[in-house]
Amino acid sequence: MRLKHQEISAIRGTVDAHFGPGSAIWLFGSALDDHALGGDIDLYVEPTAPHAENLFLARQACGRELEQRLKRPVDLVVRRGSPTAFMRQAMQEGQRL
Repeated sequence: MRLKHQEISAIRGTVDAHFGPGSAIWLFGSALDDHALGGDIDLYVEPTAPHAENLFLARQACGRELEQRLKRPVDLVVRRGSPTAFMRQAMQEGQRL
């Protein structure tokens, strides 16, 4: 995994602020490859808080804040309802933060 401790802390704090303390977060994609360079940070989140009235806007706000804090592009997938096949794959192949 190519994330530093302070980056993981920033992710945890930002996601908790937007989607509730203790929300489950998985890192997946190229950021797991220690030999890869650059790239974005792909995150899958299962919120603990009730969904915001507009989940799209909440996801956009969280993603924007993460990009500002991490200085890297962030792709954020947030569960709403039953997990899709893509979400299950992110959990299976990803690493929980």
